[in-house]
Amino acid sequence: METDTNGQRSFDEVQSIQVIREMIQVSHKKIRHDGILFIVWGWIGFFTYMSEFLISNNIHTLPMKQFVKYAGIILAIGGFVFTAFYLYRQRKRVTTYIGISLRYVWISLVVCMVLINLIQFNVTHRIFFELQHPIFMVLIAFATVVTGGILRYRLIIIGGIVFGLLAYISSHLPLQQQLLAEAIGWLIAFIIPGHVLYSKRKS
Repeated sequence: METDTNGQRSFDEVQSIQVIREMIQVSHKKIRHDGILFIVWGWIGFFTYMSEFLISNNIHTLPMKQFVKYAGIILAIGGFVFTAFYLYRQRKRVTTYIGISLRYVWISLVVCMVLINLIQFNVTHRIFFELQHPIFMVLIAFATVVTGGILRYRLIIIGGIVFGLLAYISSHLPLQQQLLAEAIGWLIAFIIPGHVLYSKRKS
């Protein structure tokens, strides 16, 4: 009787380890597919801030400014729609603790950005964009580093650190140069890691 109990216990432990391994494999596969979100938002952020930088320095025609403005709005709306649709589809397939944790991180980021603008406006009765950009960059850098830590993905962590350093550098720059720094941040912290991560989805 004792032997059966020990054998059953050993069998249960082996099954548990196997289930855990399968869950880890599924999580890693899902994470690699989630790299598409880094790519989408990376290019949206890069286009938005790089185009604003170019307009503020070289392009002065009103039609071009309006085109870039509306293009940025359309891209942002498209990004939110794509993200919502993607997460909805993933929810039907596999829900992992890692995925849930990451959603809380990025939803909290958006909420904090809105609160910062509300607080700044309530205190100063205006929005200081020279201050807003570095602060938002710090929040994005924080969320990126946390994401890289949760995923155990060094390239994302490094990208978040670089984004944070660019945020500090931006605090010493005028608004026009801040736009360029933030565009570079989106390239390094999102576009490059996103493409690398997504390229490994079939491995």
